[in-house]
Amino acid sequence: MARFIEGNELNSELEKIIERAEKELIIISPFIKLHERIKDKLRLKIDNESIEIIVVFGKNHDDKNKSFSLEDINFLKTFPNIEIRYEKRLHAKYYANENSAILTSMNLYDFSMNNNIEFGILTKKDSLIENFVGKVAGDSLDESAFNHFIGVIDNSELYFKREPKYKSGWLGLRSDYTGSETITNKFDSSFKQNGDFVDLRKSTIPGYCIRSGQKIKFNPKRPFTSESFAEWVKLKKQDHPETYCHFSGEPSNGETNYLRPVLKKNWIKAKEQHKF
Repeated sequence: MARFIEGNELNSELEKIIERAEKELIIISPFIKLHERIKDKLRLKIDNESIEIIVVFGKNHDDKNKSFSLEDINFLKTFPNIEIRYEKRLHAKYYANENSAILTSMNLYDFSMNNNIEFGILTKKDSLIENFVGKVAGDSLDESAFNHFIGVIDNSELYFKREPKYKSGWLGLRSDYTGSETITNKFDSSFKQNGDFVDLRKSTIPGYCIRSGQKIKFNPKRPFTSESFAEWVKLKKQDHPETYCHFSGEPSNGETNYLRPVLKKNWIKAKEQHKF
């Protein structure tokens, strides 16, 4: 059954779609900059390899970083079973799990969620998605919308894919989960960032990972190596004590964290030297 929703109810139902996903989660939005509430709901799924997540973003063909922040890309890349895709003509917004879906005017963008007048059509049923490509039950709106967006997904360009691996059990049946493997990653070679987000591959300013001490490019908004960032995301604590100073590399004895990556005694010197 379809229902018109708006305002706070729209935001609430979107969060429920993410929180209640058990098999599939589809996120289709031209612009993506994750609100902290949305990140909190997604973090509940970060250790669940059985949920297939598909994200499609679009617009800004010549400067894709305006559509998708590097911080959020790196966050989503840590999930064990995910595809991130690009469609340059995308303008529609659609969010779905195996039981519910929202057709809406709202981008998955924190500004839209907080400031714009947005609305959506919420549909719910016993099984919106069966094995992702199966038949869709329910009324014609559900079926038409789902089939349309499957077509959008199929015709979009795959930018990133990470999938779970399993041990082979008796008679070749799938057994224990052994970890996930990145199959496709175009972001590392072709995606750049401007503005508040720093492309760590191109920056020439030295810094140190606050967890491993490894030398990286200086960026207080991302004071980790990729490996340490993946570990940090699972903790869900921005003030978790870390081991090193991002500016000097010296031991911090737990006095640095994601929010304060530079030791207090080095903060003024770091701002003067790196002009941030």
